[in-house]
Amino acid sequence: MPTDWQPTACILCECNCGIVVQLDGRTLAKIRGDKQHPASKGYTCNKALRLDHYQNNPARLTAPMRRRADGSYEEVDWDTAITEIAEGFKRIRDTYGGDKVFYYGGGGQGNHLGGAYSGAFLKAIGARYRSNALAQEKTGEAWIDAHLYGGHTRGEFEHAEVAVFIGKNPWMSQSFPRARTVLNEIARDPARTMIVIDPVVTDTAKMADIHLRVRPGTDAWCLAAMAAVLVQENLCSEAFLADHVNGADAVREVLRQVPVGEYAQRCGVDEELIRVAVRRIAAAGSVAVFEDLGVQQAPNSTLCSYLNKMLWILTGNFAKKGGQHLHSSFAPLFTFGGVGKSPVTGAPVISGLVPSNVVPQEILTDHPDRFRAMIVESSNPAHSLANSAACREAFQSLELMVVIDVAMTETARLAHYVLPAASQFEKPEATFFNLEFPHNSFHLRHPLMEPLPGTLPEPEIWARLVRALGVVDDADLAPLREAAAQGLEAYAQAFLAAVGVNPAMSRVLPFVLYETLGPTLPEGLKGAAALWGLAQKTAMTYPEAVRRAGHADGNALFEAILSSRSGVTFTVHEYEDDFALISHADRKIALEIPEMIDEIRRLAAAPPSLTTPEFPIVLSAGERRAYTANDILRDPSWRKRDTDGALRVSVEDAQALGLVDGARARITTAAGSAEATVEISEAMLPGHASLPNGFGVDFVDEDGRTVVPGVAPNALTSTEWRDPYAGTPWHKHVPARIEAVEAAVAV
Repeated sequence: MPTDWQPTACILCECNCGIVVQLDGRTLAKIRGDKQHPASKGYTCNKALRLDHYQNNPARLTAPMRRRADGSYEEVDWDTAITEIAEGFKRIRDTYGGDKVFYYGGGGQGNHLGGAYSGAFLKAIGARYRSNALAQEKTGEAWIDAHLYGGHTRGEFEHAEVAVFIGKNPWMSQSFPRARTVLNEIARDPARTMIVIDPVVTDTAKMADIHLRVRPGTDAWCLAAMAAVLVQENLCSEAFLADHVNGADAVREVLRQVPVGEYAQRCGVDEELIRVAVRRIAAAGSVAVFEDLGVQQAPNSTLCSYLNKMLWILTGNFAKKGGQHLHSSFAPLFTFGGVGKSPVTGAPVISGLVPSNVVPQEILTDHPDRFRAMIVESSNPAHSLANSAACREAFQSLELMVVIDVAMTETARLAHYVLPAASQFEKPEATFFNLEFPHNSFHLRHPLMEPLPGTLPEPEIWARLVRALGVVDDADLAPLREAAAQGLEAYAQAFLAAVGVNPAMSRVLPFVLYETLGPTLPEGLKGAAALWGLAQKTAMTYPEAVRRAGHADGNALFEAILSSRSGVTFTVHEYEDDFALISHADRKIALEIPEMIDEIRRLAAAPPSLTTPEFPIVLSAGERRAYTANDILRDPSWRKRDTDGALRVSVEDAQALGLVDGARARITTAAGSAEATVEISEAMLPGHASLPNGFGVDFVDEDGRTVVPGVAPNALTSTEWRDPYAGTPWHKHVPARIEAVEAAVAV
């Protein structure tokens, strides 16, 4: 057994905590937290210890696969696959236009470098439309953020006097550095307060000082009442609003009309408890707020994003230690620009992302602008998008579909070609979830081993596809290759000169970097070439913050990224920098959003419930639990508990429906039905049930049997149930019917 520990990172949530591993051959034999990682500092949760189930998944693909006419697959060599795929996309482009090619993905969890290179191929064929998992979750909040200040905010929970979690259970879903350690610190400190808004008694809610246990789907009324208390009890920070906020008067006017007592009854929370929570927020020296899928995938999700930001904006908890912050980005996840429209349904394209819920409708039509071809990278939309049946039908109707992944996923089985990617531990990789303030970090993970034979890293796959298109002549690249051999300074000058005079080259910049700078990088790091361009841009965007972090310029930052095996702090901001990060010309928060003010007024007449007599129970489809992790871990043997993904129901519903703990029940929605094992839980309110995420994917066990543990949540969801502004799905609020399944009687 080798004794040296090698740094890398966990890939199971957005935190991407630093870890160190010991290898036994190609096995991740031992795993622990990396104390040198600038953000996680040695912290990790239990899930990181199971990463070998990903690395050594027996379902790994080891050769390109091409679908036969009968639907089966045959192995082909890489040259054949690349040539045929490139020709196929050129045919789509030349016949219908490159905008008929749709791209889904950009990297699975922590697998982002491939997405950086995909843009070169997509631009070369004229593709315009894309989507990914963020369009199922965060685009409503991004739309609000774009209006308010033009960037993404994150709370500084490590130092917050009051921490507010809305539809968020960080004990299970993490999402900020050292989450469980920070939660314990808040819970133990009598001077600090934790407030949770959630219908479920989650692990985080059990630690909270105040739990506002709203009825499912009524968060908007609770948040409107809280914001109204701030205004009606004169608890706002008038000095902050006067100096740093525009449009506050229009917001206060509508909030003065909110009937707090009536809305408290509507959401099922005691009015006095709401007032106590709001008074504590207003009195605090610092407040940090985190909203997540519990509200972002439920009715009124965009409105909830607007209202919950009132809690820290109206109280002035911005640009201060322990408050809410804008932050730097190494590679922005969102485009905070204008909102376009999808070509067929006219759905809003927010942050450059087509809403996932309209994807089948953008394909299954005779509309001349429909998507006719699709590329899926490190994603599984046939399993992860609403109404899996509609997605399967849509993908099967495409003229060309290509999937890049490590395994034959549910989506891959619908593709014309499947290209096998190297795992995240077999290539350089990184995450662009760089969301912290005042210190923000970036971690380039070096490969721990060579790619599995027959597989390629995504940067190489994209480079081969671009080469096959013949976009850039090799002679055009020769001067840049020569300059790269002379060092980064010479390369920077040559690069700027070359792309300035060659439009074709400027369209495929990641490819150019990969082909010219990549070969000069340390062994195994060719795929990190695109980071040079991002480092230059980061140094130009945040020059003082980059210098505070110890990097003289973009080249110095790039060299630090290459050499820092455990990650590097790339910006160090001061708190007053927050105001400079506001994108509006006056550097003020623009609080008035007319559409949202109208939505607040409409709450008074909104229906009290979206359930019906036929479907009387609210199903939360996709709850995060201790042993769930999207579908990146396909091998179910990693789960030590909840191996079937139980349907959690309340004690009251179990009694009324005749459900027994450990028995089976059938869940039926307008989209479909499924059976699950019952878990009776006091954490659930009457009329509320939940199924976990990450289940319902198939796996071939050691005996050659195909097993499909648990329920695929999106067999029960609908593309029609979505937010009117962002199109985000209502996965956490699916009207359902639950019935006991009679046990078979032995004859």
